[in-house]
Amino acid sequence: RRRAISAPQSPGEMAPMERRFGVFSLALFMAATALPAYADSDFGKRLSEAAIERTQHRVAYDPSYVIIPYPGGDVADGRGVCSDVVIRSYRALGVDLQQLVHEDMAANFSVYPSLWGLSRPDTNIDHRRVPNLETFFTRRGARKALSASPKDFEPGDIVAWNLRGDAGFLPHIGVVTDRVGVSGWPLVVHNIGGGPKLEDVLFAWPMTGHYRYEGEPAPAALPGAAR
Repeated sequence: RRRAISAPQSPGEMAPMERRFGVFSLALFMAATALPAYADSDFGKRLSEAAIERTQHRVAYDPSYVIIPYPGGDVADGRGVCSDVVIRSYRALGVDLQQLVHEDMAANFSVYPSLWGLSRPDTNIDHRRVPNLETFFTRRGARKALSASPKDFEPGDIVAWNLRGDAGFLPHIGVVTDRVGVSGWPLVVHNIGGGPKLEDVLFAWPMTGHYRYEGEPAPAALPGAAR
């Protein structure tokens, strides 16, 4: 079953990008590096719990560009978008996606989407853009095959969708949990406009990515990191 839910825009996703991203997604999947996700037998369960805890926070959907500290920076706790659910859930487990994404972009800028007209990484926003997160997870060897079977999804998995389907491109992202909905699908924590919610939406929109990333130690911050 599919749910019709209004879709606000993600930070930095407002510029036209539909045509470029389709080609980029295929190239990214084919060129993914073989860097491993780090094994942790209960990491997914703990990430699921961290995501569910996010549903206790009142968060106004706000895609504004905000200057934040680096590393360990975040927008105000009462503000955020879909990607911030993922970022904050990982950070609760000691994984700083802001720093990890930035370090990889600084070393490999050309392999990341060129959808926003930037000439260098930006620690304020890069990790909050869904296509960048998908690129990072893929490069870390965390991408899983897309599947229509709920059995292929585990607690703590990350799922990305295109909310517009064939009508265009609007990325969205959430965290799979160990809870199961009436549909039989694992419930997902995501923020589509009303704050972090635990909902039965795993197959509600066309899926663009499925990832199982168990984190890794954040590298030391580069001197003079771009902000």
